[in-house]
Amino acid sequence: MKLALLLAGAVTFTTGAGGPGEPERALDGHGPAAHAATLAPSLPNDLVARGRAGAIVSAEPRATQAGMRILRAGGNAVDAAVAVALALAVTHPQAGNLGGGGFMLIRMTDGRTAALDFREKAPLSATADMYLRPDGTVDSDKIKWGATAAGVPGSPAGLLLALQKYGTSTLKAVARPAIRLAREGFPVDHFLAGSLASKRRLFERFESTKKVFFRAGAPLRQGDLLVQEDLAGTLERFVEGGLDGFYGGRTAELITAEMERGGGFVTRRDLAAYAVRERKVLRGEFRGHEVLSMPPPSSGGVAVLQMLNLLKPYDLAAMGYGGSDSIHLLTEVMRRAFADRSRWLGDPDFYEVPLAGLVSAEYAEELGKGIDLKRMSEVAPGRPPGAKGSDDTTHFSVIDKDGNVVSCTTTINSTFGAAVVVDGAGFFLNNEMDDFSAKPGVPNQFGLVGGEANKIVPQKRMLSSMTPTIVLRDGKVRLVLGAPGGSRIITSVFQVLVNVVEHGMRLDHAVRAPRVHHQWLPAQMQWEPFALAPDVRAALTAKGHTFAPRSRGIGRVQAIEVLANGTRHAVCDHRSGGAAAAY
Repeated sequence: MKLALLLAGAVTFTTGAGGPGEPERALDGHGPAAHAATLAPSLPNDLVARGRAGAIVSAEPRATQAGMRILRAGGNAVDAAVAVALALAVTHPQAGNLGGGGFMLIRMTDGRTAALDFREKAPLSATADMYLRPDGTVDSDKIKWGATAAGVPGSPAGLLLALQKYGTSTLKAVARPAIRLAREGFPVDHFLAGSLASKRRLFERFESTKKVFFRAGAPLRQGDLLVQEDLAGTLERFVEGGLDGFYGGRTAELITAEMERGGGFVTRRDLAAYAVRERKVLRGEFRGHEVLSMPPPSSGGVAVLQMLNLLKPYDLAAMGYGGSDSIHLLTEVMRRAFADRSRWLGDPDFYEVPLAGLVSAEYAEELGKGIDLKRMSEVAPGRPPGAKGSDDTTHFSVIDKDGNVVSCTTTINSTFGAAVVVDGAGFFLNNEMDDFSAKPGVPNQFGLVGGEANKIVPQKRMLSSMTPTIVLRDGKVRLVLGAPGGSRIITSVFQVLVNVVEHGMRLDHAVRAPRVHHQWLPAQMQWEPFALAPDVRAALTAKGHTFAPRSRGIGRVQAIEVLANGTRHAVCDHRSGGAAAAY
C-alpha cells in the first residue's frame, strides 16, 4: 500500500508518443530565435514514452530528439546513439563529452553483440605515485581539478568505431544536430543553470571555462542562450577528419596547449596512441533471463552479476518490496560485490582479473554462506576461483524499429569533469585519473577504495562503475538500461532490474521506486526519501545497520522495456532532467 501511494502521488508522468510534432520542429528551426523557442512546451522533458518502432531515453531532451530524427530518417540504433552522444556533448556539458570516455553495449537484431571500451587511459608519463605529496598523502586538488586530473579521452574514437562497424549513417549526418545546437545555441534550462551555479567558485579558477559559461561575471542563468562556437568547430573538424580530426591537427594542438598551461600530462603522443578495445560481452542468468553487461575495466557488469547470483537462493518477491528483510538482503549482496570490486577489479590488459570465477555459481554459493538474514555480517573481499596473488556520467538507451539496441554510458567523472574547458576547442577535460587508486586504501571522491589491481600505470584504463546492461528473455530483448551516479550506478541498475524481473513492477514504477545503496566502505547504508519507513529503519538498525544522511537521489536510470506485444516502453528517471521519446 505504501508503495502504491508513493508511485501514485510523487510525480505526474506525461506520455510523449514522440510523433512527428513539436519535438521535431524544435530541432529543425534555424537561428537563435528559433532555439529560444525550444523551451517547454515545444520541447517537453517527457518521462515516459511508448511506441511500436523506435525509442530513446537520455539525460537531455534535445539530445533525445537528435537521436529520434536519425531513427525516423531510417538510421539504426547505433546511428541514433552516436547522434545522442554528440548532442549531449553540446547540451549536457555536465557529463556529455568529447573529452571523456565510456562503454557501449550493442545487440543487433541478428544476435550479434559488442562491448566497446572507449574508457580514458593514463598518459604515457603516468606513475603510481604521481599524485602523492612528499609526505605520502594524496593531493586531492591535483587529481580532481584542472589539466593535471585528465586522462587521454576516448569518446570520439569509440563513437566513430561504433558508427563505422555497426551503424548505417555517416558521421556528418549524425553530427549535424549537435553542430547546429552548438553554433546556433539553445536556452539554458534550470538543470544546467543549477549545475553551473553550484560550480561557480571552481569555474572562477579557469578563464577558458568562464569564457563559455559565464556572462557579466556570473554563470549563465536559466533562459540565457548558450552558444558554443569553439565546440562547433571541434565537431566539424572531427566530422571532416575522423580520428585525425580530433586526435591530431588543430584539436590536438589545442588540447596539448591546455595541458602545457595547466601542468597536465596528456601529450600529442598520448592522443595519437589512443585505441578503442572491443571486449567480450559479459553474460549471466537470472530468473530465466539472460543478462548482458560490460566486462572490466567496468566493474558494474561483474558486480551486478555477482549480486544477482547471490539473490538466486532467495524468494525476494515473497519477502515483499521495501520490507526490512528484503532491504537487508539487498545491502548484504551489495556489500560483498563492492568488497570484491575493491580487491579484484582493474584493467584486464594490465591485471589478471579472475573474471570467470567472480561471476561463477560456485563462488556465489561460497560467498552466500556468510549472509545472515537476521544480522548484518562481517564482509571482506573473497577469493574467487582462478584468483592469483594476494557523479558525473550520463547514460542513454536506444532501440530501433528492427530491434537493434544500444546501452551506452559515457563520463567525464565529476560533474563538468576537471572543470577546465580546452581553450579554443570548447569542451571540458575529464578528471578520470581520480578513478585510479592513487594510494592503496585511500578512497576517491566517490568513497571507493582500491589497491594493486587499479593502481596507476601508463596507458592503463582506470576502473569504472559504468554499467550499460541489456536483458533478454527467450532470446529477445526485454530491457535496455544504465545510469550515471558514480558508485551508485551499479546498485541503481541492479535494483531496477530486480524490481522488474523479481517484483514484477511496470518499468516506470521500477525506475521511480526509492532506492538504497551500500558499497561496503564506508560502512553505512545510503537511502533516498521514502525508501525506509520508520519501522523498517528500526528493524534494520536491530540487524546491525547504520545509516548515512538521506540522499537526494541514488542514480538516474534511463531504461527501455520491450513488452510482450512489441511495444517499446521508454522511461526517463524523474531524478534527471532528461527525456524519453518513442514512435
